[in-house]
Parts: sequence; structure tokens; C-alpha cells
Amino acid sequence: VAERRLFSVRKEFIERVSNSVLKDLLDVLLENRVINSGEMESIQALPRADKARELIDSVRRKGNRACRILIHSFSKVDPFLCSSLLK
Repeated sequence: VAERRLFSVRKEFIERVSNSVLKDLLDVLLENRVINSGEMESIQALPRADKARELIDSVRRKGNRACRILIHSFSKVDPFLCSSLLK
């Protein structure tokens, strides 16, 4: 379910999410062991849109638990954008 929700907002997430939100999301995903430090470093090195694309795609590949953590974190870090995407 969470994986499908992320997929449905993928394009708009990539277009609209800011670098600072991406940085915060990466920190939370690392803290929750959704990603490891190597994955975090490789994602951080990318341009903003590619960073957003790789973040959402790599989390989706890790399953529903990872997707739920991303959605919950996104709702805390950028509640306005999250609610407009996941309405």
C-alpha cells in the first residue's frame, strides 16, 4: 500500500521536493537503517532531481516498511508538500 502511494506521487515528488528536505529525509532514513551510509553518500552527490528520483526509487525497492518510514518522515519534514502530494 505505502509503496503504491509513493509510486503514484513519484513524478511530482521529483519535481517539487527541495534539497534541504531531501537532506533531512536522508538523515532520517539513515537513522532508521532504511539506507546505509554508502547509499546516503551516493545519493547526496547527485543533482537535486536525480537525488529525489534515486531516494524514492531506492526506498520503494526496499518494501513497505521503508516506504512507510519515508512517508511518515516526509509528513514531519515538509507537511505542506506531503499533504498536497498524498491527498
